[in-house]
Amino acid sequence: MKKVLLNQNNVKLIGRSHEINENLWLTFSASGIAFTYTGKCLKATVLGGMIATANHDPLNHARLAIYVNDTRVINDMIDAQKKEYTIFESAAVETVSVRIIKLSESAMSALAICPLEIGDDETISPAAKKSHLIEFVGDSITCGYGVDDEDPLHPFTTNTEDPTRAYAYKTAMALDADYSLVSYSGYGIISGYVAEPKEKLLSHLVPKYYESFAFSDDVIGVTEAEKIRPADIPWNFQKIQPDVVVVNLGTNDDSYCQDFTDRQEDYCQEYVNFLKVIRKHNPNAEIFCVLGLMGDRLFPYVCKAVGTYSQQTKDIKIHSILLPEQDGSIGYVSDYHPLESAHQKAADVLAPQMKAILNW
Repeated sequence: MKKVLLNQNNVKLIGRSHEINENLWLTFSASGIAFTYTGKCLKATVLGGMIATANHDPLNHARLAIYVNDTRVINDMIDAQKKEYTIFESAAVETVSVRIIKLSESAMSALAICPLEIGDDETISPAAKKSHLIEFVGDSITCGYGVDDEDPLHPFTTNTEDPTRAYAYKTAMALDADYSLVSYSGYGIISGYVAEPKEKLLSHLVPKYYESFAFSDDVIGVTEAEKIRPADIPWNFQKIQPDVVVVNLGTNDDSYCQDFTDRQEDYCQEYVNFLKVIRKHNPNAEIFCVLGLMGDRLFPYVCKAVGTYSQQTKDIKIHSILLPEQDGSIGYVSDYHPLESAHQKAADVLAPQMKAILNW
Protein backbone atom coordinates (compact mmCIF):
# COMPACT_ATOMS: atom_id res chain seq x y z
CA MET A 1 0.00 0.00 0.00
CA LYS A 2 1.06 3.59 -0.58
CA LYS A 3 -0.13 6.86 0.92
CA VAL A 4 -1.44 9.66 -1.30
CA LEU A 5 -1.23 13.15 0.18
CA LEU A 6 -4.12 15.45 -0.64
CA ASN A 7 -2.25 18.26 -2.33
CA GLN A 8 -2.51 19.87 -5.75
CA ASN A 9 -0.05 17.36 -7.20
CA ASN A 10 -2.41 14.46 -6.53
CA VAL A 11 -5.97 15.89 -6.42
CA LYS A 12 -7.83 18.97 -7.55
CA LEU A 13 -8.53 21.14 -4.51
CA ILE A 14 -12.03 22.62 -4.57
CA GLY A 15 -12.48 25.84 -2.62
CA ARG A 16 -10.54 26.81 0.47
CA SER A 17 -8.77 24.11 2.51
CA HIS A 18 -6.06 23.92 5.15
CA GLU A 19 -3.61 21.11 5.85
CA ILE A 20 -2.66 20.08 9.39
CA ASN A 21 -0.30 17.10 9.76
CA GLU A 22 -1.26 15.72 6.32
CA ASN A 23 -5.01 15.93 7.01
CA LEU A 24 -6.91 18.25 4.66
CA TRP A 25 -9.42 20.35 6.60
CA LEU A 26 -12.56 21.73 4.97
CA THR A 27 -15.05 24.23 6.35
CA PHE A 28 -16.90 25.98 3.53
CA SER A 29 -19.90 24.68 1.63
CA ALA A 30 -19.03 22.61 -1.46
CA SER A 31 -15.30 22.62 -0.69
CA GLY A 32 -13.44 19.36 -1.27
CA ILE A 33 -11.30 17.38 -3.68
CA ALA A 34 -11.69 15.76 -7.10
CA PHE A 35 -9.50 13.13 -8.74
CA THR A 36 -9.31 10.12 -11.04
CA TYR A 37 -8.69 6.73 -9.47
CA THR A 38 -7.52 3.57 -11.20
CA GLY A 39 -7.74 0.39 -9.17
CA LYS A 40 -10.06 -2.12 -7.52
CA CYS A 41 -10.93 -0.71 -4.09
CA LEU A 42 -10.80 2.85 -2.81
CA LYS A 43 -11.49 3.81 0.79
CA ALA A 44 -11.35 7.18 2.55
CA THR A 45 -11.09 8.18 6.19
CA VAL A 46 -12.80 11.37 7.32
CA LEU A 47 -12.36 13.21 10.62
CA GLY A 48 -14.95 15.34 12.38
CA GLY A 49 -14.17 18.68 13.96
CA MET A 50 -13.23 18.58 17.62
CA ILE A 51 -16.31 20.43 18.90
CA ALA A 52 -19.07 19.48 16.45
CA THR A 53 -18.57 15.74 16.91
CA ALA A 54 -18.19 16.04 20.69
CA ASN A 55 -21.52 17.87 21.02
CA HIS A 56 -23.45 14.85 19.73
CA ASP A 57 -26.01 17.03 17.98
CA PRO A 58 -27.29 14.83 15.13
CA LEU A 59 -28.80 17.80 13.30
CA ASN A 60 -25.69 19.96 13.11
CA HIS A 61 -22.71 17.76 12.32
CA ALA A 62 -20.77 18.26 9.11
CA ARG A 63 -22.50 16.78 6.08
CA LEU A 64 -20.47 14.99 3.41
CA ALA A 65 -21.16 13.84 -0.15
CA ILE A 66 -19.02 11.48 -2.24
CA TYR A 67 -19.50 11.09 -5.99
CA VAL A 68 -18.25 8.37 -8.31
CA ASN A 69 -18.56 9.16 -12.02
CA ASP A 70 -20.80 12.12 -11.07
CA THR A 71 -23.26 9.93 -9.15
CA ARG A 72 -23.64 10.63 -5.43
CA VAL A 73 -22.88 7.29 -3.77
CA ILE A 74 -22.43 8.47 -0.18
CA ASN A 75 -24.38 11.13 1.72
CA ASP A 76 -23.59 11.17 5.42
CA MET A 77 -23.33 13.20 8.61
CA ILE A 78 -19.95 13.12 10.33
CA ASP A 79 -21.21 12.12 13.77
CA ALA A 80 -17.97 10.54 14.99
CA GLN A 81 -14.38 11.67 15.36
CA LYS A 82 -13.37 9.27 12.59
CA LYS A 83 -15.37 7.53 9.86
CA GLU A 84 -14.23 5.26 7.02
CA TYR A 85 -16.00 4.93 3.69
CA THR A 86 -15.63 2.45 0.87
CA ILE A 87 -15.93 4.71 -2.15
CA PHE A 88 -15.44 2.20 -4.94
CA GLU A 89 -14.98 -1.56 -5.19
CA SER A 90 -14.66 -3.80 -8.24
CA ALA A 91 -13.38 -7.28 -9.06
CA ALA A 92 -11.46 -5.85 -12.01
CA VAL A 93 -9.29 -2.74 -12.33
CA GLU A 94 -11.36 0.27 -13.37
CA THR A 95 -10.79 4.00 -13.81
CA VAL A 96 -13.36 6.25 -12.16
CA SER A 97 -13.76 9.93 -11.32
CA VAL A 98 -14.24 10.78 -7.65
CA ARG A 99 -15.36 13.91 -5.83
CA ILE A 100 -15.54 14.35 -2.06
CA ILE A 101 -17.25 17.57 -0.97
CA LYS A 102 -18.61 19.12 2.20
CA LEU A 103 -22.31 19.96 1.96
CA SER A 104 -22.74 21.78 5.27
CA GLU A 105 -21.51 25.29 5.88
CA SER A 106 -18.47 26.61 7.68
CA ALA A 107 -19.96 28.29 10.74
CA MET A 108 -21.32 25.12 12.32
CA SER A 109 -18.81 22.37 11.59
CA ALA A 110 -15.58 21.28 9.94
CA LEU A 111 -14.20 18.00 8.64
CA ALA A 112 -10.93 16.62 7.38
CA ILE A 113 -10.05 14.07 4.72
CA CYS A 114 -7.06 11.94 5.62
CA PRO A 115 -4.42 10.88 3.08
CA LEU A 116 -5.73 8.14 0.83
CA GLU A 117 -4.16 4.68 0.87
CA ILE A 118 -4.11 2.73 -2.37
CA GLY A 119 -2.43 -0.38 -3.74
CA ASP A 120 1.11 -0.16 -5.05
CA ASP A 121 -0.08 -0.69 -8.61
CA GLU A 122 -3.03 1.72 -8.31
CA THR A 123 -3.01 5.41 -9.23
CA ILE A 124 -4.66 8.71 -8.35
CA SER A 125 -4.36 11.87 -10.44
CA PRO A 126 -5.98 15.33 -10.16
CA ALA A 127 -9.24 15.98 -11.97
CA ALA A 128 -8.81 18.42 -14.83
CA LYS A 129 -9.15 22.09 -13.96
CA LYS A 130 -11.77 24.15 -15.75
CA SER A 131 -10.77 27.15 -17.83
CA HIS A 132 -12.25 29.58 -15.30
CA LEU A 133 -12.72 29.89 -11.53
CA ILE A 134 -15.51 31.79 -9.76
CA GLU A 135 -15.53 32.77 -6.09
CA PHE A 136 -19.00 33.26 -4.59
CA VAL A 137 -19.18 35.38 -1.42
CA GLY A 138 -22.54 35.13 0.25
CA ASP A 139 -24.93 34.05 2.96
CA SER A 140 -27.44 31.24 3.50
CA ILE A 141 -28.69 31.52 -0.07
CA THR A 142 -25.24 30.60 -1.37
CA CYS A 143 -25.00 27.78 1.20
CA GLY A 144 -28.19 26.13 -0.03
CA TYR A 145 -29.82 26.61 3.36
CA GLY A 146 -32.66 24.17 4.00
CA VAL A 147 -33.05 23.20 0.36
CA ASP A 148 -33.64 19.56 1.29
CA ASP A 149 -36.55 20.40 3.61
CA GLU A 150 -39.61 21.87 1.89
CA ASP A 151 -41.35 22.98 5.08
CA PRO A 152 -40.90 26.70 5.79
CA LEU A 153 -41.81 26.22 9.45
CA HIS A 154 -38.84 23.96 10.12
CA PRO A 155 -35.69 25.51 11.63
CA PHE A 156 -32.12 25.30 10.36
CA THR A 157 -30.10 22.09 10.48
CA THR A 158 -26.93 21.20 8.61
CA ASN A 159 -28.46 17.95 7.39
CA THR A 160 -30.85 19.85 5.10
CA GLU A 161 -28.20 22.11 3.52
CA ASP A 162 -26.97 21.30 0.03
CA PRO A 163 -25.02 23.91 -1.94
CA THR A 164 -25.13 21.75 -5.08
CA ARG A 165 -28.85 22.61 -5.32
CA ALA A 166 -28.28 26.36 -4.90
CA TYR A 167 -27.81 29.19 -7.40
CA ALA A 168 -24.03 29.65 -6.97
CA TYR A 169 -23.08 26.05 -7.70
CA LYS A 170 -25.66 25.94 -10.52
CA THR A 171 -24.21 29.11 -12.03
CA ALA A 172 -20.69 27.67 -11.97
CA MET A 173 -21.91 24.47 -13.63
CA ALA A 174 -23.79 26.44 -16.30
CA LEU A 175 -20.59 28.34 -17.09
CA ASP A 176 -18.45 25.18 -16.93
CA ALA A 177 -16.29 26.84 -14.27
CA ASP A 178 -14.56 25.76 -11.11
CA TYR A 179 -15.78 27.50 -7.95
CA SER A 180 -14.99 28.47 -4.39
CA LEU A 181 -17.73 29.36 -1.90
CA VAL A 182 -17.17 31.77 1.01
CA SER A 183 -20.59 31.88 2.62
CA TYR A 184 -22.25 31.97 6.04
CA SER A 185 -25.93 31.73 6.93
CA GLY A 186 -27.25 34.84 8.68
CA TYR A 187 -24.21 36.98 7.84
CA GLY A 188 -24.10 40.39 6.18
CA ILE A 189 -21.91 43.41 5.52
CA ILE A 190 -22.96 45.68 8.40
CA SER A 191 -25.23 43.32 10.33
CA GLY A 192 -26.18 39.70 10.59
CA TYR A 193 -29.83 38.72 10.60
CA VAL A 194 -31.84 40.28 13.45
CA ALA A 195 -35.44 39.46 14.34
CA GLU A 196 -35.96 43.02 15.58
CA PRO A 197 -34.17 45.95 13.86
CA LYS A 198 -32.88 47.55 17.05
CA GLU A 199 -29.13 46.91 16.97
CA LYS A 200 -26.62 45.53 14.49
CA LEU A 201 -25.49 41.94 14.93
CA LEU A 202 -21.77 42.65 14.62
CA SER A 203 -20.59 39.09 15.24
CA HIS A 204 -22.05 37.94 11.88
CA LEU A 205 -20.15 39.96 9.29
CA VAL A 206 -18.57 38.44 6.19
CA PRO A 207 -15.91 41.19 5.80
CA LYS A 208 -14.70 40.40 9.33
CA TYR A 209 -13.65 36.90 8.27
CA TYR A 210 -13.02 37.18 4.54
CA GLU A 211 -9.25 37.43 5.03
CA SER A 212 -9.17 34.38 7.32
CA PHE A 213 -9.29 30.76 6.21
CA ALA A 214 -12.85 30.70 7.57
CA PHE A 215 -14.99 31.32 10.61
CA SER A 216 -16.35 28.27 12.41
CA ASP A 217 -17.62 27.49 15.87
CA ASP A 218 -15.81 24.19 15.36
CA VAL A 219 -12.13 23.56 16.04
CA ILE A 220 -9.88 21.83 13.53
CA GLY A 221 -7.04 19.50 14.36
CA VAL A 222 -6.87 16.10 16.05
CA THR A 223 -4.77 16.64 19.18
CA GLU A 224 -4.70 19.41 21.77
CA ALA A 225 -1.30 20.46 20.43
CA GLU A 226 -2.54 21.07 16.89
CA LYS A 227 -6.11 22.29 17.43
CA ILE A 228 -6.88 25.74 16.08
CA ARG A 229 -9.83 27.97 15.28
CA PRO A 230 -10.17 28.42 11.51
CA ALA A 231 -10.61 32.18 11.95
CA ASP A 232 -7.12 32.36 13.45
CA ILE A 233 -5.56 31.13 10.21
CA PRO A 234 -4.80 33.95 7.72
CA TRP A 235 -5.94 33.00 4.23
CA ASN A 236 -3.27 32.95 1.53
CA PHE A 237 -5.10 34.41 -1.46
CA GLN A 238 -2.38 33.18 -3.79
CA LYS A 239 -3.78 29.66 -3.34
CA ILE A 240 -6.93 30.61 -5.23
CA GLN A 241 -7.00 33.46 -7.73
CA PRO A 242 -10.49 33.56 -9.25
CA ASP A 243 -11.32 35.01 -12.63
CA VAL A 244 -14.60 36.24 -11.17
CA VAL A 245 -15.92 37.15 -7.72
CA VAL A 246 -19.69 37.16 -7.19
CA VAL A 247 -20.92 38.97 -4.06
CA ASN A 248 -24.45 38.24 -2.83
CA LEU A 249 -24.78 40.04 0.50
CA GLY A 250 -27.58 42.23 1.79
CA THR A 251 -30.45 39.91 2.63
CA ASN A 252 -29.44 39.79 6.30
CA ASP A 253 -28.41 43.45 6.38
CA ASP A 254 -31.94 44.29 5.26
CA SER A 255 -33.38 42.81 8.45
CA TYR A 256 -31.57 45.62 10.28
CA CYS A 257 -31.71 48.38 7.67
CA GLN A 258 -35.42 48.09 6.85
CA ASP A 259 -36.48 51.46 5.38
CA PHE A 260 -34.09 53.54 7.47
CA THR A 261 -32.15 55.64 4.96
CA ASP A 262 -29.20 56.24 7.29
CA ARG A 263 -28.77 52.49 7.78
CA GLN A 264 -29.06 51.83 4.06
CA GLU A 265 -26.37 54.45 3.42
CA ASP A 266 -24.19 52.80 6.07
CA TYR A 267 -24.63 49.49 4.24
CA CYS A 268 -23.68 51.18 0.97
CA GLN A 269 -20.49 52.71 2.40
CA GLU A 270 -19.34 49.49 4.05
CA TYR A 271 -20.12 47.63 0.83
CA VAL A 272 -17.71 50.01 -0.96
CA ASN A 273 -15.07 49.32 1.67
CA PHE A 274 -15.53 45.57 1.29
CA LEU A 275 -15.22 45.81 -2.48
CA LYS A 276 -11.83 47.45 -1.98
CA VAL A 277 -10.74 44.51 0.18
CA ILE A 278 -11.95 42.04 -2.43
CA ARG A 279 -10.08 43.90 -5.16
CA LYS A 280 -6.87 44.04 -3.10
CA HIS A 281 -6.79 40.26 -2.89
CA ASN A 282 -8.21 39.50 -6.35
CA PRO A 283 -6.53 42.10 -8.57
CA ASN A 284 -7.54 40.57 -11.90
CA ALA A 285 -11.05 39.35 -11.16
CA GLU A 286 -14.24 40.67 -12.68
CA ILE A 287 -16.65 41.46 -9.82
CA PHE A 288 -20.41 40.92 -9.93
CA CYS A 289 -22.61 42.27 -7.12
CA VAL A 290 -26.00 40.55 -7.01
CA LEU A 291 -29.09 40.58 -4.81
CA GLY A 292 -32.78 39.82 -4.96
CA LEU A 293 -33.53 36.14 -4.45
CA MET A 294 -35.01 36.80 -0.98
CA GLY A 295 -35.90 40.46 -1.51
CA ASP A 296 -34.46 43.44 -3.40
CA ARG A 297 -35.03 46.42 -1.09
CA LEU A 298 -31.27 47.03 -0.76
CA PHE A 299 -30.49 46.48 -4.44
CA PRO A 300 -30.47 50.25 -5.24
CA TYR A 301 -27.77 50.60 -2.60
CA VAL A 302 -25.82 47.74 -4.12
CA CYS A 303 -25.90 49.65 -7.41
CA LYS A 304 -24.92 52.85 -5.61
CA ALA A 305 -22.01 51.06 -3.92
CA VAL A 306 -20.82 49.71 -7.26
CA GLY A 307 -20.99 53.19 -8.80
CA THR A 308 -19.25 54.86 -5.86
CA TYR A 309 -16.51 52.22 -5.76
CA SER A 310 -15.92 52.51 -9.51
CA GLN A 311 -15.81 56.31 -9.34
CA GLN A 312 -13.36 56.31 -6.44
CA THR A 313 -11.04 53.64 -7.83
CA LYS A 314 -11.52 54.00 -11.61
CA ASP A 315 -12.13 50.25 -11.60
CA ILE A 316 -14.56 49.31 -14.38
CA LYS A 317 -14.39 45.54 -13.91
CA ILE A 318 -17.46 45.54 -11.69
CA HIS A 319 -21.16 45.04 -12.36
CA SER A 320 -24.51 44.76 -10.54
CA ILE A 321 -27.20 42.21 -11.44
CA LEU A 322 -30.69 41.86 -9.97
CA LEU A 323 -31.72 38.27 -9.31
CA PRO A 324 -35.37 37.18 -9.58
CA GLU A 325 -37.15 37.07 -6.24
CA GLN A 326 -38.47 33.70 -5.10
CA ASP A 327 -42.17 33.08 -5.72
CA GLY A 328 -43.77 32.25 -2.40
CA SER A 329 -46.93 31.04 -4.10
CA ILE A 330 -45.12 27.88 -5.15
CA GLY A 331 -43.54 27.29 -1.75
CA TYR A 332 -40.41 27.66 0.35
CA VAL A 333 -37.94 25.47 2.16
CA SER A 334 -37.04 25.77 5.86
CA ASP A 335 -37.17 29.28 7.35
CA TYR A 336 -38.76 30.54 4.13
CA HIS A 337 -35.62 30.09 2.06
CA PRO A 338 -35.68 29.42 -1.70
CA LEU A 339 -36.73 26.18 -3.32
CA GLU A 340 -34.26 24.59 -5.70
CA SER A 341 -36.46 25.80 -8.57
CA ALA A 342 -35.99 29.40 -7.35
CA HIS A 343 -32.22 28.88 -7.20
CA GLN A 344 -32.36 27.52 -10.75
CA LYS A 345 -34.22 30.61 -11.97
CA ALA A 346 -31.58 32.82 -10.38
CA ALA A 347 -28.80 30.85 -12.06
CA ASP A 348 -30.69 31.04 -15.36
CA VAL A 349 -30.61 34.84 -15.07
CA LEU A 350 -27.09 35.24 -13.69
CA ALA A 351 -25.11 32.82 -15.84
CA PRO A 352 -26.07 34.26 -19.28
CA GLN A 353 -25.42 37.84 -18.16
CA MET A 354 -22.04 36.90 -16.74
CA LYS A 355 -21.18 34.97 -19.90
CA ALA A 356 -22.04 37.91 -22.12
CA ILE A 357 -19.99 40.37 -20.07
CA LEU A 358 -17.03 38.02 -19.69
CA ASN A 359 -17.18 36.85 -23.31
CA TRP A 360 -16.72 33.24 -22.19
